[in-house]
Amino acid sequence: MNCPACGSAENKVVDSRTAKDGDAIRRRRECEACGARFTTYEYVERTPVLVIKKDGRREPFRREKLDEGVSKACQKRPIAREEVEGLLDRVEAAIQSMGQSEVESRQVGEIVMEELARLDQISYVRFASVYREFRDMKDFMQEIRKAMKTEPGEGA
Repeated sequence: MNCPACGSAENKVVDSRTAKDGDAIRRRRECEACGARFTTYEYVERTPVLVIKKDGRREPFRREKLDEGVSKACQKRPIAREEVEGLLDRVEAAIQSMGQSEVESRQVGEIVMEELARLDQISYVRFASVYREFRDMKDFMQEIRKAMKTEPGEGA
């Protein structure tokens, strides 16, 4: 691991602990050349999952892409970044736990919507409006009614 400050490969581990609910190891390191301290994370390398899009195309699952959509849905809502990260972790874990090399985008969207419904109903409806491609206010109102029938914390 090269030091981000000076680029030296000579460093030592100062502290190690589990992170991300046991899915990673967090290591504090100190560069032996310049003394800078930095943090690294060690994760299990998972089998890449391909997402089958509605038009049949396949593309690698990208957490960053999912983060963009979820973050837009949660924009200007009282949701901490840590809560979004937790949601993304749970979605990614659910996809990995399927044990498949390919998953339909529909399945990913449904998992995200379940998680968002538990987190924030407004964000849920925002995400659903894009994911389900609402065509008019009728579609929007149906989803709002559906969300209102479900108490917060129960899912939609």
